[in-house]
Parts: sequence; C-alpha cells; structure tokens
Amino acid sequence: MSNTNKPYLIDAIIGNSSLLASLGRNGRLHRMWWPHIDTPQHIDAMRTGIAYEDGRLSWFDDEESGWRHSCAYAERSNTVAIAAIHDTEPLAVDTLHFAVPGQNLLVRQYTFTNRGTSPASFHFVVHSSFLISENTLYNTTMFNENDDALIHFRHRYFFALSSANVCSKFQAGLPWHEMTGGALQKLSGKTIEMSGDGAMAWQINGLEPGASVTIPLFISAGHNEPEALQALREAKGKAAAEWAALTNAYWHGYLEEAAPCPLPDIKIRSLYERSLLMFKLMADRDSGSIIAAPEFDEHFSRCGGYSFCWGRDAAFITSALDRAGLYELSESFYEWTLQAQSPDGSWQQRHYHDGSLAPSWGLQIDEGASILWGMRQHYLVKKDEEFARRVWPAVERGAEFLEAFLDPDSGLPRPSIDLWEEREASHTYSSAAVYGGLMAAADFARDAGEIAKAERWSNAAAGIAQAINETCWNADAQSYFRGLHLTVPQSHYEEAVATGKSGFTQKLNKGYVRHVLKHDDMPDISLLGISHPFGAVAPDSEQMRSTADALEAALTVPLVGGIKRYGDDHYIGGNPWILTTLWLAQYRIASGEPDKAQQWLDWAINHATETGLLPEQIDKNTGETAWVVPLTWSHAMFVSTVHMMAEAKILQPTCESQSTSASL
Repeated sequence: MSNTNKPYLIDAIIGNSSLLASLGRNGRLHRMWWPHIDTPQHIDAMRTGIAYEDGRLSWFDDEESGWRHSCAYAERSNTVAIAAIHDTEPLAVDTLHFAVPGQNLLVRQYTFTNRGTSPASFHFVVHSSFLISENTLYNTTMFNENDDALIHFRHRYFFALSSANVCSKFQAGLPWHEMTGGALQKLSGKTIEMSGDGAMAWQINGLEPGASVTIPLFISAGHNEPEALQALREAKGKAAAEWAALTNAYWHGYLEEAAPCPLPDIKIRSLYERSLLMFKLMADRDSGSIIAAPEFDEHFSRCGGYSFCWGRDAAFITSALDRAGLYELSESFYEWTLQAQSPDGSWQQRHYHDGSLAPSWGLQIDEGASILWGMRQHYLVKKDEEFARRVWPAVERGAEFLEAFLDPDSGLPRPSIDLWEEREASHTYSSAAVYGGLMAAADFARDAGEIAKAERWSNAAAGIAQAINETCWNADAQSYFRGLHLTVPQSHYEEAVATGKSGFTQKLNKGYVRHVLKHDDMPDISLLGISHPFGAVAPDSEQMRSTADALEAALTVPLVGGIKRYGDDHYIGGNPWILTTLWLAQYRIASGEPDKAQQWLDWAINHATETGLLPEQIDKNTGETAWVVPLTWSHAMFVSTVHMMAEAKILQPTCESQSTSASL
C-alpha cells in the first residue's frame, strides 16, 4: 500500500450515479466508490508520472518537484480537465477525467506535449494502489497478458486497468516505496501477488518539439474477472475522445431537460448548472438515496462521516430538485424512503443506500418530519395521485409516530437530538419540523378520504404552533429560544443554576439522573426554520422579524462575513457555513425583504471553490474552503435561493467575473 495521507478537502468529483470518484486539483485519484456512491470505497491512491531515460521519476501530483496545475470542469458537464506544466521540464500534460454514463468505466486521458527544443523520450507511469472494499486484507493484483491489463480484486469486486496503447513494463505487487526508489527500470513483470499494489508503464520515444501524444487510461469494474474485462474491451473499442464526447453530450442533455437558471447573471448560471450536475452524482442510480457528500473522513478522525443519506438534508435537496425540474431524482428518493422507514414509523438519523441503518447517535425527530414535509412538497409539483397512493401507508405510520412523540403537557415533541446532532432537548426547530410533517400528513389524509386523521393531525400541528409562540418566546432577547428542556452535564447544570437559570433533575432507569435546563437561549440560525420552510410562524410576524434580526446580528462572522450556525459553535473552529448564510437569504426573501438577501447570495457565490463546488464551511480567518467539498445541502440551498430570488423578481447586476467553468 502507498500509505498516502488522504486529504479532507478535494477539488473535483466525477461519476455516473453508480461509480463516484474524488480528485485533487493535481490529478491524484483519492477515492473511488462502486457499485454504489456511498460504500464501498476501493482506492488507496492512484498516481501518475513520467520516468526519464536517466532514471528520474517525476509524479504529476508532486507540486514540490515543480509541477503546477490548473483544474476546471468542462462547461455544462461532469468532465474534469487538469493541466500540468513543469517549472523546468519540457513536457506539458493535459488530462481529462470522467465516468461514462451507463458504463462501469472511468476514463483518464493523458496528452503529453513537448514544449522543448529537442526530441523527448520517456515512460508514462501509473502506480495503482487499491484498498478494495476498504479492507487491507486479501487484496490481489494480477496481470492479464491477453488484455494487457492489471486486475485488482478482492471477493466480488474486480477492477481492470489498461490503455488503448500496449504497455512496455508492468509489475503486480509493487509497493509504493519501491516506486519512489526508482524501481521503474527494474519492473519485474511479476504477474500476480496478494497485494493491492501494481504498476504499468508506456514508452514514448522521440516525441518531437511541438508534437503531442495521447495515452488513455481505462478503469473498468465488475463483480468478477469476465465482467471487468468485458467492460474494459468495450472501453478500448472507442477512442477516449469519443467516450468524452458521449459523456459531455449526456450531461448537456441532462441540463437541457432541467429547468434553466431563472436569473440572467453568468456567474449565477454557471454555479446553478454546476449544482444540478452535482445533484446527479450525489443520487444513487439504483436505490434513489441521496448522500450528504462524498466521504472524506473515512476513519472518523474529525467527524462522524458524510457519505450517508440524511432524511433532513434530502428534504431540502428534493425541494431544490423539484424547483430545478429534476423530478425523477426526487421521485426516486421518496421511493427509497419507503424501505428506509423503521417498523415503528420513524425515520432514524441516517442510512446507507440500501435503507439499512448507518452509524447513529440517537433519534432526531426532525428527520422523519422533514421527509413527510418533503413528500408533500414533491406531490404539489405535479399532483401525481399515484405517488400519493404509494406513499400514503408510510405517511400514515410516520404521522402516527410523530403524534405519539408529542408531550401532552407541553404540546411540543419530547426531547431528541437537534439537527446539528450535538444536544438533546425539545428544540424549537425540530418542533416546527414536526408541525410541517403533521400538516403535510393531514393534507395527504384528506386526499385519501381519512378525514378524522386529517383533523387529528392538523389539530396536533396547531397545538405545536401555539406552544412555540407561547412557551418558546424569549422576551428578554426578543427572539425564540433555541429549545426547552436542554440536557446538560451535571457540572454545566450546577454552574447554570448557580447563576439563576431554571432547571430540574430527572431520575432515569437504573439510578441514572438527567440534568435539565428549562431554556436554551443560544442564538441558532435554525430558528429561521420555524417560519421558512415549515411555516409554524408567519415569516412577516413581528416576533419572527425580531428573531431574524437578532440572529443576523449575533451570527455574522466579522472578518470574512457569512453566517455561522450558532453562538458558541466550535465544530472545525466555528466557521460560517454556506447553507446557513443562504438560509438567512431565503428568510429575507420569504419575509418580503429581498434586498437584504442579495449580499448573502453574493457571499455564497464568491466562496465557491476553483471548480465551482460549494463547500460546507468557509474558514473564519482566511475566507478559504474549510470543510466538506461538495456539500449537497449547500448546493440545494443555492438553487432554492436563486429560484426564490427570481420569483421575487429580483434583477441581478451583471458580474464582472465570468463562468467558473472552462470549455473543452
């Protein structure tokens, strides 16, 4: 194994809804998932470079050795172009990277141009290190002479690596440290090794000044060797340029079928189209589940992982998909929710693509409530009665679970984990989500002729709205409380009570004690959710306007701008988030103050990455990308905000900067 340290931040993703891969701007392939986009992941690292006749080995992704890179997506496509030039070496390297739609095939095309004044002779080298099914055990690499291919396999996952050009050297089982030690000239030709590593090389002799040569790499996948090799043979049946043209045509057609960007600004349109293209990569082709982000912290070293499907995130995402005319992706997701629902009617924190439970840290009542709300929002787009009939049994069970979860004394949902997945309380945002879910279920019940249930759920929702206004209002701060009955550690409880805050203790089973503060008064941007999108409180109400103003004042980050999640946020340093900033923009539009939304939309656009992807967070000191690229929820909030701005008939000024995408 190469033992490379994988980065948390990546620069580009490519895929086809079945195969997904992440790249650095220097062209290093960091991760690859197949046949689903969440798990399993198979790549340790794949690196490419040049071996010169004098024995020197120069890796394209090694910026310390003098390589400089530029990286951009093709316009209106999920094809990535990376250019590499060297400070002193004569060769320039232009590469294309893409997954072919409908094929178990990743293509990486390398074009070498001699910028020097004399002929150049060299080897193009690939070192492939696989970690199949994310497991260090029982990986095997072998060379198939008939197909001129290295095959990496473990159990039922086989990956064939080859080119249209015939290789000049190879070795199965070549550790990375041997490659760095100049072993290219001594590649043994070993044909099989129980190892995940291997290398191939292609010789180029006498490339004349100004001339170019292209070597395509094909990586095919299958559940056995014949499947992988058949996919490889089909790949070799077309030139890489033809595969690229087919791929670009597919993505152009995908965008043509979507709703166009409703605002004329070129920078907004570019990011809007990039968002729609990214949505397709984040939606699993077979299951319909939608992941929060491509995984980047597989060892959970700084977080709990992101390559899962959250019902809450997906409800916001499908709302954006429907606005953008991508109805089939929303439809597939809600079909998926039917298998992910727990027997008791709830939807738990997060799931794998097949609907099975993913690692979790407790019920978040807003997850299932958001799914019910999202189902209704999706139904309202086309009024598809067949969809309503299919989801009704799940809606019924989900609403009954939500209703049973209400505290009869307070009228609010009982304590659960908040949307940021950090604390237990009766959260005001979660209560509003349950309001939205029950109202959605009541509407479905009326359509189904279940009038008694419709009235019962509507009444329960009305009780939540009333309780939010009566018990969750913080008159001192002129804002809503973040929540009631906040569980805290004993030391925190004792300190708070000593300063005059109200609280109580609750005896639990087996002698344990829960320490509870009556109110959670921390400013939190999620409080906007009680009016937008869930509508438990009118956006233009005096209390809601006051809350929004208080949140904006408390959560705006002074140095770089943007809105952080809540007052004492420490996650990854406590940075502003794209989605929270756009949440404020959306609230301002919903409350009839669209002029106040413009600065927040501009801020989000200006903090997209070099390749036009929206991260989760922006560093509060530097303004650079801080965490998670791309975050699907960030892109969803952007698309929804753009449509809301257009619906509010806001005209955008022409931006000086042009598209963040490059044409190929």
